Amino acid sequence: MAVRRLGIIMHGVTGRMGATQHLARSIAAIRADGGVDIGGGDRVMPDPILVGRNADRLAGLAEEHGLSRWTTDLQAALDSAEDTVFFDSGTTQMRAGLLRRAIAAGKDIYCEKPSAASLEDAVDVARQAANAGIRHGVVQDKLFLPGLRKLRMLVDAGFFGRILSVRGEFGYWVFEGDWQPAQRPSWNYRKADGGGIILDMLAHWRYVLDNIVAPVRSVSCRGAVHIPRRWDEKGEPYDADADDAAYATFELEGGVVAQVNSSWCSRVRRDDLVTFHVDGTHGSAVAGLTRCVTQSRVNTPRPVWSPDQPQPIDFFDTWQDVPDNQPPANAFRLQWEAFIRHVTAGEPFPWSLVEGAKGVQLAEAGLKSWAERRWIDLPDLEP
Repeated sequence: MAVRRLGIIMHGVTGRMGATQHLARSIAAIRADGGVDIGGGDRVMPDPILVGRNADRLAGLAEEHGLSRWTTDLQAALDSAEDTVFFDSGTTQMRAGLLRRAIAAGKDIYCEKPSAASLEDAVDVARQAANAGIRHGVVQDKLFLPGLRKLRMLVDAGFFGRILSVRGEFGYWVFEGDWQPAQRPSWNYRKADGGGIILDMLAHWRYVLDNIVAPVRSVSCRGAVHIPRRWDEKGEPYDADADDAAYATFELEGGVVAQVNSSWCSRVRRDDLVTFHVDGTHGSAVAGLTRCVTQSRVNTPRPVWSPDQPQPIDFFDTWQDVPDNQPPANAFRLQWEAFIRHVTAGEPFPWSLVEGAKGVQLAEAGLKSWAERRWIDLPDLEP
């Protein structure tokens, strides 16, 4: 058995998502398990160098995960020939510029979504990557969640018959930060820092709908700033001027209608923090992060509208679980492993910078729809 080294420049992993999902639960976990199996008895061992501005934080993360390499000098890392992959999970506003620098240095690219703060930048970065002939990918983690993998399996099996509609609910109450610390960073709620739930979450809903149900063709979106005053990480009040909720309707290819509510101002009373309810002529399903339940045509109850007496049917009890036939695994790690096999063994990796640009396209169209109070069509993007 041969073990091959893969040097990875990891930028922006001092943040919540980068440190937890990408470093601790993905790269560090892969290293602890002996690397990524690429077939033929060979494995690839990722060897990350952590890059950022906070030396103390970088040193602490490196020590925590048994790593020896970190630096505050991004250019020096990009200039090194021993590290061939650049990964970014920093702020959205910085991403396009960082990716261009990495492409110019000849690095293969993997990054968080959205791949840029604007569609123009997202398309430009994708074209530069294509012209440079590098391998590239964008995080699309929700496709790898157990619940959504089960939902995709139902679609592939023809369980739904003709799909009619999708209803998505995402979100939870994010504390304002005054009497309880907020669960999300303060920049999420400032326009100047690239915040806003439309830019953040519609990029997710694009790849979920495109890959599981049908391609998105148009959008009508209404955003809102429900809570205009919040408190930052230092306990200081600030004006929260970025949208903290979005109410969107999508027209999908084939006449499917999808509605997805996204909110950081909603208290949860449903199966999970995100759920997708798919209705079809032959059956329906509701998928969350890990669980997916179904109701087929022959098992559908026959309710009768009668407001004068309590409802006799326990509607939650009329659904059946899709079994956990696949072993559970972290969604971010699964996509990391797929990308590592892509750059080292040439396996296909469809979640490219072009797909990332589609997410930015939908987010930008959602913002435009809100501003102009109308439907926005989504033309095909040229790779």
